[in-house]
Amino acid sequence: MKPDTSTAITDDDVLRAYPDVPIDHDNKGLYRGWLARELRLHRCTHCGHRHHPPQPCCPRCWSTDVRPQAVSGRGTVYSIVLLHGLQAPGITDSEHPHPVVTVELDEQPGLRWTSTLIDRDPRTVRIGDPVDIAWIERHGQPYPVFCARATT
Repeated sequence: MKPDTSTAITDDDVLRAYPDVPIDHDNKGLYRGWLARELRLHRCTHCGHRHHPPQPCCPRCWSTDVRPQAVSGRGTVYSIVLLHGLQAPGITDSEHPHPVVTVELDEQPGLRWTSTLIDRDPRTVRIGDPVDIAWIERHGQPYPVFCARATT
């Protein structure tokens, strides 16, 4: 469930929420989206191409009219890395590998996002598996992760 975003999230809200992240003009929309629990990636208003990481111009047509726009967060596993023996905040089970996946998002071929995969035995993950975005809290702030898509 998304939080109420009827009040605008300000630049100061973003800076306070993610004090250890280098926030700049190009990526502040990404992190503003995180606070709204939306994955917002840059999209060119001229040619429609989406891209990540955030840049001040479109890598396809070089237009500088790019804006963050929410994506569905649905996609398929493009690659997976299992990190063994990881000791990090929020990772409590160092006995099992920690899954990091790159997901190709449904909105556009080649549009990818890398994050943690949760709620699944990492040894069962396969390239091509469908996943959806989910949100976890770290240090009291939302971070995007992926979970296996529920089958209907």
